[in-house]
Amino acid sequence: MNWSPLLLSIQVTFFATLGILAIGLALALLLARTRVRGKIIVETLINLPLVLPPSVVGYYLLIALGREGPLVRWFDLNLLFTWQAAVVAAIVVALPLMVQSAKAALESVDPTLENVARTLGSTESEIIWRVTLPLARRGILAGLVLGSARALGEFGATLMVAGNIPGVTQTAPLAIYDAVQSGRFADANGLVLMLSGLSFVSLLVVNRMQKGNVTRDA
Repeated sequence: MNWSPLLLSIQVTFFATLGILAIGLALALLLARTRVRGKIIVETLINLPLVLPPSVVGYYLLIALGREGPLVRWFDLNLLFTWQAAVVAAIVVALPLMVQSAKAALESVDPTLENVARTLGSTESEIIWRVTLPLARRGILAGLVLGSARALGEFGATLMVAGNIPGVTQTAPLAIYDAVQSGRFADANGLVLMLSGLSFVSLLVVNRMQKGNVTRDA
């Protein structure tokens, strides 16, 4: 079996996970801890990739990353049909899972504990890092694991912006599609089992985290 698609998927997922953590946590804090006008619009836009067809998400990304997009016009950075474009696609489609889980976890933190920290002279940034985030860590980690699993399995938007170039942008989901189309079912079976196993482990981790939350609350 050709291992390059799986290795590329792991590479893409690793960098996508970093982006999901940074962007998703910032957005979750914004939505959970600030009163911003039009917050419901922002939250709806973030969750839109969950309901849009992957080809539509990919088309939007194709416009954003294309010649008339801001990356090319402002920074002369062309990511189309590179593995970096696959990272961008994975971040966009997986971000809602991270934001939803992290936001719910942040909102569940007892504000009394944060107020106590304020009375002891802690700044808002210190409260976030020393009180809020540690207390919400299970929900944040659960969202990150779900987002990573979704990034690993991303197909439609990746195909639109990164293409299906063997050895360059062909991730494991794309390789499965290519193998089935070519009748190479042995290769497809191997990759399917690999991705199924990774997805199962990811969901198992999330379920254990959620069970831990229920046990602690009880």
